[in-house]
Amino acid sequence: MSTSSTGTGIRNGRQYLAGLDDGREVWLAGKRVADVTTEPGLCRGAHTLAAFMDRQFDPKLADTLTYEEHGRRYGMSFLTPRTAQDVARRGAAFYEWATWSNGMFGRTPDYKNASVMAFAAGADFLAQGRPEFADNMRDYYAFVRDYDKVLTHTLVNPTFNHAQAKEGKYSDKVALQIVKETDAGIVVNGARLLATLGPHADEIEVFPSTLLTASPDNLPFAFAFALPVGTPGIRLICRDTYDLNQSRFDAPLASRFEEMDAVVVFDNVLVPWERVFMYREPLLCNRAFSETNAVIHMMHQVVCGKLAKAEFIVGLLCAMARATGKDKDMEVKAQIAEAMWIAESVRAFRYAAEGQAHADQRGVFMPLRRPLDTSRNLFPKMYPRLIELVQLLGSSSLMAIPCEADFSNGISGDVAQYFQTINLDSRERVGLFRLAHDVAISAFGSRQTLYERFFFGPQIIMASIYYDLYNKDEMIARVEELLKQG
Repeated sequence: MSTSSTGTGIRNGRQYLAGLDDGREVWLAGKRVADVTTEPGLCRGAHTLAAFMDRQFDPKLADTLTYEEHGRRYGMSFLTPRTAQDVARRGAAFYEWATWSNGMFGRTPDYKNASVMAFAAGADFLAQGRPEFADNMRDYYAFVRDYDKVLTHTLVNPTFNHAQAKEGKYSDKVALQIVKETDAGIVVNGARLLATLGPHADEIEVFPSTLLTASPDNLPFAFAFALPVGTPGIRLICRDTYDLNQSRFDAPLASRFEEMDAVVVFDNVLVPWERVFMYREPLLCNRAFSETNAVIHMMHQVVCGKLAKAEFIVGLLCAMARATGKDKDMEVKAQIAEAMWIAESVRAFRYAAEGQAHADQRGVFMPLRRPLDTSRNLFPKMYPRLIELVQLLGSSSLMAIPCEADFSNGISGDVAQYFQTINLDSRERVGLFRLAHDVAISAFGSRQTLYERFFFGPQIIMASIYYDLYNKDEMIARVEELLKQG
């Protein structure tokens, strides 16, 4: 692993794209991809992310997106917050990144950067496994920060038997597992779900599920490590692409923000010891995200992204209503107000968390967990409602829309005549409703809704965790005190 002394800090888009030429094994639509930066269905997502990387060099955004240390500029998401102000600075950077895609490119690099920062700051926790694992994590943080690497991660093993998985156990037929230990490192074999941005990432974090039972049977499944995506033996199997090579007018979101998801297969892959962070310790694996506070810093990035996304849906609804004059209708106003309430709720969660930032047990500042946790439990229910509001407002207009080519062919006169509205000409109106279609009807939009439903995991599990962490005793005491008064 390269050391921090030779890194350059933030990378531009050209450097990022060049780094993807590493011999990685990516499969899409039944064939192996030769180059993810030129492959139809993948390339435009890569170039979108490259454009995002370039924005780190915008002088107007420098103080928002980056910080200076060792004479270099680093991404703000790598900043270890030592004050409440640092927490707010990180939130401003998270939000800025999210606005570039209006939350539709969900796995921007700052998400995993927040995790790596937290694990490095809490590396003493990893030392409970082996002292060198803490050093490994600190070195890895420095490497990712100094070379501005783009990370994906994978946490979930494939389910072979539902009853077995519910007990916190995994099947050696499909789950990623340790098959050998050598002087050079560990050898792993099996599959993991679901690496969002996998084909476009430099590195893949393989971290444990938090549902491992402390059983000898689970020792082969208890580990954490990171490897370059181009490591021999790593194979990425992509879902269908939602970027169907349509114009940006016809598919304004899918043509820009396809952040491909992939199942990752590890075919007897050697993980060098210096890339291992946890090993054969199920209980440590279960506690890792909470005791390093990584989950809180990750939730902070997420709430900023969800705010940008909710705001965008509000803007879309308002634009759709204004196009036909529906924005004067009381019922339509009431529907859109519901979307506004959702956006303002997420905004309140963000600022409540940042406004009550505090030092953790290691002196690292973090936002207050409860507002962030509330947001991550509510947004999986809120987002489908936002999409439903787009569908209700758009109704048949979300399907009765021609394509860009129809403005320059033999029926262009019909399109110009019959697709105009009181406030928009036909091209403006069609462009707006094609955007609404991409949000609420298309395969790209449907994937966004599914993604939001399960972003942090099954809703019932997340709700149960929230219940367990909630300070119930104080509120029960108030009930009991009233009852004692007679």
